Amino acid sequence: MTTVPAAIEARDDRFAAVGPAGLPDFAAFGAQDFPPAFAAAMDEHLAEIDAIADNPQAATFENTIEALERAGSRLGRIARLFFAIAGAETSEAIQAVERDLSPLLSRHGSKISMNAGLFARVDAVAKAAAAGDLPHLTAEDRRLLERTQTGFVRGGARLVGADRERLAEINARLSTLGTEFAQNIQADERDFVLPLAEADLEGLPEFLRSSLAEAAAERGRPGHALTLSRSLVVPFLTLSPRRDLREKAFAAWIARGENEGAHDNRPVLTEILALRAEKAKLLGYPSFAHYKLDDTMAKRPETVRALLTDVWTRARERVLADAEKLSALAQAAGDAAPFKPSDWRYYAEKRRHGEFSVDETALKSYFPLERMIEAAFDVAGRLFGLSFEAIPEARAWHPDARVWRVRDARGQETGIFVGDYFARPSKRSGAWMSALRVQDGLDGGTNPIVYNVCNFAKPAGEAPALLSIDDARTLFHEFGHALHGLLSKVKWPSLAGTAVSRDFVELPSQLYEHWLMVPQILSAHARHVETGEALPQALADKLKAARSFDSGFDTVEFTASALVDLALHETGEAPKDPLAREAQILSALGMPREIVMRHRAPHFAHIFAGDGYSAGYYSYLWSEVLDADAFEAFGEAGDPFDRATADRLLTHVYAAGDSRDPADLYRAFRGRMPTPDALLRKRGFAA
Repeated sequence: MTTVPAAIEARDDRFAAVGPAGLPDFAAFGAQDFPPAFAAAMDEHLAEIDAIADNPQAATFENTIEALERAGSRLGRIARLFFAIAGAETSEAIQAVERDLSPLLSRHGSKISMNAGLFARVDAVAKAAAAGDLPHLTAEDRRLLERTQTGFVRGGARLVGADRERLAEINARLSTLGTEFAQNIQADERDFVLPLAEADLEGLPEFLRSSLAEAAAERGRPGHALTLSRSLVVPFLTLSPRRDLREKAFAAWIARGENEGAHDNRPVLTEILALRAEKAKLLGYPSFAHYKLDDTMAKRPETVRALLTDVWTRARERVLADAEKLSALAQAAGDAAPFKPSDWRYYAEKRRHGEFSVDETALKSYFPLERMIEAAFDVAGRLFGLSFEAIPEARAWHPDARVWRVRDARGQETGIFVGDYFARPSKRSGAWMSALRVQDGLDGGTNPIVYNVCNFAKPAGEAPALLSIDDARTLFHEFGHALHGLLSKVKWPSLAGTAVSRDFVELPSQLYEHWLMVPQILSAHARHVETGEALPQALADKLKAARSFDSGFDTVEFTASALVDLALHETGEAPKDPLAREAQILSALGMPREIVMRHRAPHFAHIFAGDGYSAGYYSYLWSEVLDADAFEAFGEAGDPFDRATADRLLTHVYAAGDSRDPADLYRAFRGRMPTPDALLRKRGFAA
């Protein structure tokens, strides 16, 4: 192991866990401290790798696979901290470090995955296990061995000569482009501000006016302003009677990443697609989609396309019928202009109010943020015995980020949870979960530190934050991911928590959304922000009746994005003009003109700001097949908190990480694999 210079060691100490919740002192370091800390940590990691690869002893599980698991702990700790800040509290200085760092980290990974001596040792252990020479290995040990070998092969370990160097170059360039893509979107979202005069606020409820005032104040502007934060622009599109303002806001929202100038993502995504196609060929796959899906539950593009096409056909039929009704509703209201995508949410809300008497504005008063956080915690207590204790003295990366200590049913601390809920210019859009520290069972065990980041609209002053039903579902969704990390109980860190197949990782999160609407949770937590009155049963019944209302819209905008993602990555040759190809795909699908994709290619961060969901956006729908079927298990038991069912869910899903093949884990929980029937019932498409 190399010796780390004392000056760099001191800088790294600034990142150490010194706070009451095991958090670092975020005020003790800045962007300038990360480059030397990363450099030292990468050198240290490579020295550890060389020691494993050059070990003169014969390769064993312990001196090779276990040694790999233990290597790089300093680098992992610093990287998790840096990327938490880069996503939730970034700055120009942090973004500059991120741009420089991305290709360095990529090449660092390539040095390891393409280390011929190291792979030879991994391969030797795998062959010994296959021959039955390692009977002492546990099932989890064997899973780690399998995943380690697969990771090396997919990382190019079997390439030789110029192909090895070319793959390393491609990976480094892709990491640079992914960072650029994400930062371009954030720049467009940060820079767009639509000032609103008092007359422009006509018809808007107080909660939205308050958030628009806060958005203006955050940017040093008087009055009110609309930004491209989803928690602002969606309610504005839903509630503003001003057609002209809706059109302006919608046009800016769907054009993110597609504006001339420094932040134009069109050339970026063109190069990304070309490099991905080349990478797949180098690794022996006919397309990048084949490469990505080979390591998922779905396995093949045709399997994904079959699911998406079946759902698309049913959803499109619903949308065409709904579009006629909404257009008629607009004309009846005196709006004779052609019906546009910027009109859908406004008239859908009018229709929902008319058919179900569900008023979004009145409804939000029963879903304050604080009570929804309590509701998410309550479900975790009822299902898994967890309790959450606020740690007010703990400080994360921003004053809005809050910290809780998590205890299990025996009262033992099992992890730390950080929640950062409000939108701000320094935060990238969307909602996500990640970890500052992952769980493992080594040397007495390590408890995780898990965080959720959301972008809910922040009200002005001391006014309480109110959530829409979609916002509340987002909170539950991300907390489901958090529980996947917090409840993890495996030995090996690379198998812990959410380190699972991409089309399995959304199961714990999407499944958790179901408990938001369980009567016991609604009656306990959906209470009026001013009176404390419980959500009236009549309104709860209307919500249930309207559950699949507008599901055609939701499904079409999602499935269109998933089908475009698949098609862009499914051929061996990348398109020269991705946006022309996008239009061609949508035309062939018969995309209704009244709807656009949920994520158009220039701002499709899921698939271009890194390759996590590339050729894999379908996984939300794939996981929904699982989650709809999984929740029906509780219905069959007659209790949404049935103890035996919850225990199976904990053991085989939330606590299991990647310790077994995901299909085996699901069968262990449910007794069988699901069919799409429960999904179709959930979305209201069942015959």
